[in-house]
Amino acid sequence: MSTEVSGRAAPAVEAGPERPRSGGGPRPAPPRRRRGRRLGPGRPIPFAWAIGPLLLLAVWSVGSAAGWIDERNLSAPWDVLATARELIEDGRLQEHLAASTERALTGLAFGVGVGLLLAVVAGLSRLGEGVIDGPVQIKRSIPSLALIPLLILWFGIGESMKVITITLGVLVPVYIHTHHGLRSIDSRYVELAETLRLSRRGFLRHVVLPGALPGFLLGLRFAVTSAWLSLVVVEQVNATSGIGYMMELARTYGQTDVILVGLVVYGLLGLLSDGLVRLAQRKALSWRRTLAD
Repeated sequence: MSTEVSGRAAPAVEAGPERPRSGGGPRPAPPRRRRGRRLGPGRPIPFAWAIGPLLLLAVWSVGSAAGWIDERNLSAPWDVLATARELIEDGRLQEHLAASTERALTGLAFGVGVGLLLAVVAGLSRLGEGVIDGPVQIKRSIPSLALIPLLILWFGIGESMKVITITLGVLVPVYIHTHHGLRSIDSRYVELAETLRLSRRGFLRHVVLPGALPGFLLGLRFAVTSAWLSLVVVEQVNATSGIGYMMELARTYGQTDVILVGLVVYGLLGLLSDGLVRLAQRKALSWRRTLAD
């Protein structure tokens, strides 16, 4: 027969997949499926935390070298580095840094302890929550700077006022996130603990502490930042030592480079402390898989 109909060629028939022969011949391999792009932020980048600060430093350096930034308003990075070297050689930077670190760590220790205690009491007791949660939420709405005049009247202008101000700034995030972690514990774990007849101590150890740990560590990250922010405020109010006092004295004499040295020190301290808490968070919560891993 002719393969043409009305002068047109018959359409070609596509060959289908080869079927295995009855004689038991080799079966063709299935087509390889193309793997799609992986969702999420991707794999962790080594030293990713340094990308943003390095870019900021590069923009600052280029702007200073090109003359786009007035040195009277913002000193060049190399001038700030030279000033920092002079302060280190004189020993002034180490002295002020030691005073600031002592204040921050003391306030952080008291704030974390008080915030954790209040969160446990409010998280495990309805009566405790009714007594504690309201005042903490009120403190959350009041900035620490607004409390300084009252704290000065109560405790004077000494170290007690400064440490208490830092403590009040630290305990709020620790309480908020730890309390949320306690209230977010799955009720099935509580029922399982009751079925196994765990003691009060066993319930706290095996259910409460693991359930509240993620919230506590998250609150600790915010608490560390709050400690340094509160420190900046209290050291510029009738202080005689500390990085904030050094910056306030430099403002009086118009020393922009010294002020920038203090800001850089504050930034490095905050970045280092946050990195340590994140490392502890990653180690303590290694059992939990998240997008950050």
